[in-house]
Amino acid sequence: MGAFHAYDIRGIYGVDFDKTTAYKIGYFIPILLGAKKVLVGRDCRLSGPEVHDSLIRGITDAGADVDDIGYSSTPLVYFGTASYGYKASVQITASHNSREYNGMKVSREDALPVGFDTGLGQIKQWIYEGRPTPPAAKRGSVKQIDIKPAYLDFLNKYKGDYSNLKIAFDLSNGMGTLFAKELFKGDDAVYLFDTMDGNFPNHDPNPLVQENVEPLKKLVSEIKADVGVIFDGDADRVMFVDDKSRFVAPDLIIALMALYFCDERGEKNPIVLQEIRSSKAIAEFLSENYNADVHTWRVGRAFAAPKLREIDGLWGGELAGHYYFKDFFYSDSAMLASMIVLRIVSSLKKQGIKLSEKIDSLIKYKNSGEINFRVEDKAGAMEAVKAHFEAAEKPQKIMDFDGYRLEFPQWWFNIRPSNTEPYLRFICEATNDALLQEKIAETTKLIVEKFGGIRA
Repeated sequence: MGAFHAYDIRGIYGVDFDKTTAYKIGYFIPILLGAKKVLVGRDCRLSGPEVHDSLIRGITDAGADVDDIGYSSTPLVYFGTASYGYKASVQITASHNSREYNGMKVSREDALPVGFDTGLGQIKQWIYEGRPTPPAAKRGSVKQIDIKPAYLDFLNKYKGDYSNLKIAFDLSNGMGTLFAKELFKGDDAVYLFDTMDGNFPNHDPNPLVQENVEPLKKLVSEIKADVGVIFDGDADRVMFVDDKSRFVAPDLIIALMALYFCDERGEKNPIVLQEIRSSKAIAEFLSENYNADVHTWRVGRAFAAPKLREIDGLWGGELAGHYYFKDFFYSDSAMLASMIVLRIVSSLKKQGIKLSEKIDSLIKYKNSGEINFRVEDKAGAMEAVKAHFEAAEKPQKIMDFDGYRLEFPQWWFNIRPSNTEPYLRFICEATNDALLQEKIAETTKLIVEKFGGIRA
């Protein structure tokens, strides 16, 4: 039962959940969402077939039909859910986690995410209570369908002319392999780890961990690429390496996307969504140059996708490499994001500007990156850090909807408990490196000495 989280169901398969749990989740999903038919896809993890079979048996025992698309990226399931009017869908995946993990991302009508507070918690409760799962008088049927061509047609509408670019791709042996070579066919592209393999033999499919990006950085340098592109395991997240083989902070891409939406498409006064860990430079750049209305909200698709829909935002993004688009049912697609960024890089190159130069122009502050602490009393440590800095200096702004973000004239910080891992996460940004290091040291000292925390 430890696999139920704020955003999805995810854990070590055989430890945090098993095929019996998968069956019960399948049984309860159509009941929860009032669905007579459920769209199901899966990634290439080795435990996928067992989870897939158990989930589908549960759905059909509940009397609902299944449209099975087989191997799928997570955004393909979102596309199918919204495009074809499904009231429920499931992608079997553990996203960026290592091979021993598996899980499920559940969506309702219009590809709206089902998180713990919007349904997964109810399913967990039904399972915990031992709610019966009697087979329906008429079991559902299973049909194999193929929606990949329709998704490719949709994506190709956003394809630019990349003929002036040399592009390095790392497909992470994941679900990006389904689409990348179709979308970038004929372009000057070089691929790493471009075969589907649920063992993830080359590196874990998590591009936020820098050691996983090293092969791509090396390739960018070797072939003198204009840009490197790396996808996570289920291809809902994408991150980039610039022409100097430097990893680009994913939140900066939120700002960069204005060059497509506003400069190329001519969108005026856009509404944009960022999350609580985003650099101050993003909102400053977007508001000063494009009169954008930038909203800040909680981390995670379960919160970001509904929020972008609520504010009718044009696009948004997260530090984790998720990018959300009104054009894509307010959902995230790594392929769509990569196509947009490549259009921008191509346009910049035609103007004689390198990606590295544009990214450098966006960076206004020194940033710590996310620092993780293992600490037993997460809530107590979080409150203590907030109180410490509030007492020392009056904050200009306090956000309290995902941990805390406190902003001061020369710096800001966010501290929040992880929703998926046993960490208290801290990130801060300052106008100079000395101030940044001072605040990191203060925070570390407080968490370690008063709460027995360990910096991970």
